[in-house]
Amino acid sequence: MKPSLDASAPRRFFNLEQADFQQLEHAASLKGLLRPFKGKRTLQDWAGQCHALRDGLIELAQRRVLAQAGTYPFRLLPIQLAQQTTGAGTVFLRWRRQDRSAMGVALWQELMESPATPDTLIDDLFAMEVQRVVLNMQISLLHTLGRQAVDCASKLDQAHAVYQRRSGTAASQPASNGAAHT
Repeated sequence: MKPSLDASAPRRFFNLEQADFQQLEHAASLKGLLRPFKGKRTLQDWAGQCHALRDGLIELAQRRVLAQAGTYPFRLLPIQLAQQTTGAGTVFLRWRRQDRSAMGVALWQELMESPATPDTLIDDLFAMEVQRVVLNMQISLLHTLGRQAVDCASKLDQAHAVYQRRSGTAASQPASNGAAHT
């Protein structure tokens, strides 16, 4: 039985249900986000799914995109497509000089505009840049969604502790995540 401050009080707020989200769900990738999260555990599980998908995209970028970018004739160019790990541990694709003295999309722009860049590579370099931008966006979104879900789970845990203290159930019932709050 869930604790209640006053069982006879009329409800003024009702949680959203899956049916509330069905009209908004227009893509399979949104199904995990557009649902009624019931508590900390479901948010943590979803955060794990986001992070696993992010890690899968990073692995795909390494295995397919960077592997191609490191082959002939691309390895002969003055810049290369490489991975950069952020302080948060996320990996993004970046353009950098071979000597690592500079990094950024401006290097790719210079390469594209340089008369020394063979015309036969222009289409491939453009395709690499499009792939880089899209992968980085997807990785960033998944990382952010996962981080936000973890933050939300923590806030739900705090709210649950306050609720239990107020309703007098902190000592008598364990929290929904398995830990008792005092």
